[in-house]
Amino acid sequence: MPRSTSAQRAARTGERKRIRNRSIKSVTKTYVGKAEKLVHGNQIESAKLAVLEAISVLDKAAKKKVIHPNTASRRKSRLMKKFNKANLNATAKVEAAETQKTEKVKKKTSRRKSKE
Repeated sequence: MPRSTSAQRAARTGERKRIRNRSIKSVTKTYVGKAEKLVHGNQIESAKLAVLEAISVLDKAAKKKVIHPNTASRRKSRLMKKFNKANLNATAKVEAAETQKTEKVKKKTSRRKSKE
């Protein structure tokens, strides 16, 4: 237990800050976790919105000094890196599917021409 009155006051304010910080950290983890889950699930459109929300929450937590600004920046960077990788993979899959469709169309038209 703190002995002096100033130490008692500091302990009380520290406890209030701890409770506030705990809830903000929890919200931050929730948003980041949801965003990562959507990114890994290849739901690109909804993941994009979730990533933006998570970045906003991380910035707010850093602004309130709940987490260190470098920590927020690092977590945002890692999240965006995962999102960009998933987005690139999804785009590549779409392009591959489109090229397969065009190849099938080319084969059909070449067969028609050879019959004529």
